[in-house]
Amino acid sequence: MTTEIRRDAWGVPHLRADSPLALARAQGRVTARDRAWQLEVERHRAQGTSASFLGAEAVPWDVFARRARLDDTARRCWSALEGSDPETAEWVRSYVDGVNEGLRVTREFDRLGLAPGRWEPWTPLGVWLATHILFAGFPAKLWREEAVRHLGPEAVGLFATDGPGTSGSNGWLVSGERTLTGRAVIAGDPHRFIEDPGVYQQIHLACPEFDVIGLAVPGVPGIAHFGHTGTVAWAITNAMADYQDLYRERLRRTGAGVEALAPDGVWRRAARHTELVQVAGEGTVEVEVIETGRGPVIAGGPEGLDDGTPVALSLRYPPRVTADLGFGALLPLLRARRVADVDRAFDAWAEPVNVVQAADTEGGLLHRVAGRVPVRAEANGTGLVPAWEPGHEWTGWHEMPRAGLTDGIAVMANQRGPAAPLGVEFAPPHRADRIRALLDERRQWSAADMPAIHTDTHLGSAGPLLDHLAALHDLSDEAAALRDRLLRWDRRMDADSRDAAAYAAVRGAVVRRLAAHPAFAALTTPPAYPEVLLPWLALVPRIGFALEHLLRAEDLYGVDRPATVRAAVEEVAGLPPARWGDTHRLAPWRALPDPSYEGPVLSGDHDCVLCTSAVPGWTDLAARGPAARYVWDLARREDSRWVVPFGASGDPGDPHHHDQLPLWLKGELIPVCTDWDRLTKETEETDV
Repeated sequence: MTTEIRRDAWGVPHLRADSPLALARAQGRVTARDRAWQLEVERHRAQGTSASFLGAEAVPWDVFARRARLDDTARRCWSALEGSDPETAEWVRSYVDGVNEGLRVTREFDRLGLAPGRWEPWTPLGVWLATHILFAGFPAKLWREEAVRHLGPEAVGLFATDGPGTSGSNGWLVSGERTLTGRAVIAGDPHRFIEDPGVYQQIHLACPEFDVIGLAVPGVPGIAHFGHTGTVAWAITNAMADYQDLYRERLRRTGAGVEALAPDGVWRRAARHTELVQVAGEGTVEVEVIETGRGPVIAGGPEGLDDGTPVALSLRYPPRVTADLGFGALLPLLRARRVADVDRAFDAWAEPVNVVQAADTEGGLLHRVAGRVPVRAEANGTGLVPAWEPGHEWTGWHEMPRAGLTDGIAVMANQRGPAAPLGVEFAPPHRADRIRALLDERRQWSAADMPAIHTDTHLGSAGPLLDHLAALHDLSDEAAALRDRLLRWDRRMDADSRDAAAYAAVRGAVVRRLAAHPAFAALTTPPAYPEVLLPWLALVPRIGFALEHLLRAEDLYGVDRPATVRAAVEEVAGLPPARWGDTHRLAPWRALPDPSYEGPVLSGDHDCVLCTSAVPGWTDLAARGPAARYVWDLARREDSRWVVPFGASGDPGDPHHHDQLPLWLKGELIPVCTDWDRLTKETEETDV
């Protein structure tokens, strides 16, 4: 059986084989060759063994992964997949075989003196789970618990925002009635932590059964999130659904182990064992792993937290309950020919819960939510619930909502949309409203027009702070001049804008002053929860992302907001002028950080369509942003476009390591090439 690997001008792999199994093997092999170091990082993350080669800084994640039973859950899901869907299981195994073949011949580890480990059949499932376990933002329930305890129940609404979450996206579907070709266009950009190498891999997969281009997740076979088969295309965003619960547990030690108090009032034995986390150069860390009838205990234990707080929290999440990660959707997506096929495929989707948009060449359109959200009490969604009290059990699964288009357009940007009944906190509507407004500016669009929407820098959340500025009087001459400048500002967060920099500086000063106010003092030091969860409890980011709510509230716990804004503008008026791009720079995550790295300048901001997320009051650096951009054209797939922040290769010595970065920074896209005659054949033709 022959497998062919070709490359386009950007080093993107185009794979052709005689069967889906041979193609999966080739995808695994080429991913290992292009992203060997990244695959090793992801394998360790999934297993909870990162500290064994990254050192002590990785211990908090490893402890969380062990206590949350991520690897064990992946194994369970793999075992269930083998029984329920042997075809998909064999396909995943072929991918893993290819990964192991590719890792054996890679030279990427030589410079580090390391050797890659072996992938198991369940490793792709573990990679998927570890990548998405925090997507639903269950740690936000810890924040709400603290905010209510110290500020009262109204704090939940005041601070409602997507906050320091790990994911978001823009996506829009323009039907054929609104395009020049009469066929639909789907476009958008997933917002994630920007990693180097990137979290998405551009790839082309072809065999007699299907021919698909799209963005794959390195370490996972197929094309899950964003794909185009030639006759149908699909894309997703995070639905912001709430599908994970935190339970307060009552635990006690006995001679036989640990017991947990169940809702029926009976103490029941919890599963318990210990594991050792190996730490490079520093020995081991012992981890006690406890699991109750609700789920794994991820914080605290019988003795409470490390600071003595009497807390033990278990996490209940769908794959742990169902032994299903939704991998049954992956092959049907590749085989899809029409919207109805995509729709059926996403019926098998599990997590993360996503909003899906799809269109086909026959005029079919789809806008729906996909995933698995449990039916349970409303209290489960807003905070911690007592495991020992009845009424907090999962009793079934929600039907996934569907939505239509409005005037030929559907926009998804993590706002309250079709998934509203399934969630608690959503993104502010600014990005969605802005995309809709831009699309409404004219009736006819083309695929080539979409980058102008991708890169729009209008800041929709600026209004409340500017309103406060407009009300200020009796300022110093310098502060009054700054106020007047900002009131004339076009609200665009462009990298070369001095006004954008001044606005961001005033905003940051307001946030820091609010966070320092005695009204919020009790929230400055959260309980000793695991380090992985602490970003959701950090006060400054919480205030920064909720600033417009806090400035508009009728009362804010006695805080004199006009005085706060006045002090902030006086402070910034005395600073030397700067441009937004001087401080707003890309800060990608790397497994091995380079202290000398200075990221490129960026336009955009958290509530812009160009969502390059600074953390107001904390840093102007952007660790999150568009992890890819795509435009799927249903008239001609060859007119589709895409780009990633860095390049096709994870090898720093490869010419395609960072060759897309200049285009990504300018908002430009590269062409999707599907003509095999225009691709460069690699030197080998592999028989498998």
